Amino acid sequence: MVLLPFHVLPLAPTGAAAFAFSPVSSRSRPRVASSLGGLCSACRTPPPAAVSGGAVTWAGDLGRAVPWKAAVNGALALTLSFSCFVGVVNAKTGVNKPELLPKEFTTVIDVAGFLSEGQENRIRQEIEDLEKDTGYKLRVLAQNYPDTPGLAIKDFWKVDDQTIVFVADPTFGNIINFNVGSLVDLDIPRSFWSRVSGKYGNMFYWKEKGEDASIEAAVMAVSRCLREPTGANNCSEVL
Repeated sequence: MVLLPFHVLPLAPTGAAAFAFSPVSSRSRPRVASSLGGLCSACRTPPPAAVSGGAVTWAGDLGRAVPWKAAVNGALALTLSFSCFVGVVNAKTGVNKPELLPKEFTTVIDVAGFLSEGQENRIRQEIEDLEKDTGYKLRVLAQNYPDTPGLAIKDFWKVDDQTIVFVADPTFGNIINFNVGSLVDLDIPRSFWSRVSGKYGNMFYWKEKGEDASIEAAVMAVSRCLREPTGANNCSEVL
């Protein structure tokens, strides 16, 4: 996965995870009610140790996004570096447009205009509650490549091992893409991300329901999963 010019962003910090908190996997997480009401789908990148060979660069990942299976074809797609974004392949040209970033910090950036003000506020509240309850940091970027902040998003959000970057971009078909930090990767089954992406990110879903509905559903799916106690069967269902 790759956070291409923000099309897809596979969060596999091969060096971008310098601000990680203590391992979340070391403790059980209680179920906590969430404020939103949707679900999500996408793939997750494996920890650095699982990657063999060179990892995709952050700039490359931000170049563009494509279906995860098509982008994979080996451990390269599973690279846990911010350069690889779940569901995205290596981009030919990285995009870096800091001018597209908001002047003040926010956990939701909608460059494409998919979300209403009310939807953005609900998602921000859900993210705030999730981080407070679990320590995980979910960040959402809605874009239409190549209109994306691209590389600039990494420093803006201070992406680390406990960060999940969710990039919503319909350019290449599936609108849902994830970049998952290594500590998150320890707790959540990799299959969860691809199932969320397959259920709520496919073209039939977002064209019928709308990009906004797909994004909200994905956010809620992630929130519910991260609130489940860690274990053999956690996040086994995408509701």
